[in-house]
Amino acid sequence: MQAHRRAATYSSGLLAVLVVTVLASAAIGDVAIPPGDVVAAVGNQIAIPTSIGVSTTTLGVPFVDVGIPVPALHASYWHPFAFDVASTDETIVVALRLPRVLLAATVGVGLAAAGTVMQGLFRNPLADPSIIGVSTGAAVGAVAAITLPALVPFGLEWMAFGTGLLTAFGVYWIATENGRTPVATLLLAGVAIQALLGAVISFLMINSGRSMEEVVYWLMGNLHAAQWADVRFALPVVVAGTLALWAFTPDMNVLLLGEEDAHHLGVEVERTKRILLGLATIVTAAGVAVAGVIGFVGLIVPHVLRLLVGPDHRVLLPTSALAGGAFLVAADTLTRTTPEVLPVGIVTAAAGGPFFLYLLREREVHGL
Repeated sequence: MQAHRRAATYSSGLLAVLVVTVLASAAIGDVAIPPGDVVAAVGNQIAIPTSIGVSTTTLGVPFVDVGIPVPALHASYWHPFAFDVASTDETIVVALRLPRVLLAATVGVGLAAAGTVMQGLFRNPLADPSIIGVSTGAAVGAVAAITLPALVPFGLEWMAFGTGLLTAFGVYWIATENGRTPVATLLLAGVAIQALLGAVISFLMINSGRSMEEVVYWLMGNLHAAQWADVRFALPVVVAGTLALWAFTPDMNVLLLGEEDAHHLGVEVERTKRILLGLATIVTAAGVAVAGVIGFVGLIVPHVLRLLVGPDHRVLLPTSALAGGAFLVAADTLTRTTPEVLPVGIVTAAAGGPFFLYLLREREVHGL
């Protein structure tokens, strides 16, 4: 009960920090908007469905002149609020800033949660969400979608998401033998596959022609083109995946004792590892698919929170997730206030790298 109380206390505080960071970020930009107007603009978007209906639409099949009828939902909504906000300010907040800010928060939550799980599974504070190749695999799909659009029947997000999942599951299959998956073998398989896929990315970049700039920006992690469609793509996956991971935090605590001890204490070790790796992979792939490769969020944030709240994953995972969301929103806000618009991955690396070196210098990097 004490752990749940601590988790609720810390998470409530960090949730408040995240909300304030999101509202402040939506107010900051070339056109400054008062925080009160930001809140009012957001309130005006609250809608309560009053009726829901079903209609039929046609889904085209790539490369085939065939349409597939699929059901589509449509609804009528009631807007309970009508605050007085300048239409220009409301458009800036709702159409331009809010999708980017919410996407940054979503991706930060997902990367930090997945990083917490990976560090726990590998019992190594240097582990991060991309350790088994999901980010590199997603990068292959995204670069292929950018450089070879005629050969890719899906959008960039779905292509990156799918190749990220395939890569991670392929690494898991390679590392599994006789029903067991040693974490050391999993790590080495991930390193080997990342090297191979890195060569594929380099080859595609060499032949990318005019698409080179778009490829580079994507690989650096970039949120400048965020849209509501990206939020709708990533938010449900990240929220559901993070909640599912939180449900397994008691088993993660037992796994810290070692796989053999965890087995004797009643944990189905291999099954739990499969579930945790699968969920962390899905959450990471969803974030990378919409925001590109953003480093250090899943490495630094869980490590810092572990120093602050302790190693109990029942407390560590939710607090790391919320802190990761706030951190990435703050980093992306900084990119919007610089004279040159920077990919957010540059800011996270510039902040995370020196800080991690400081922790190493001060001997604050410990085993789990």
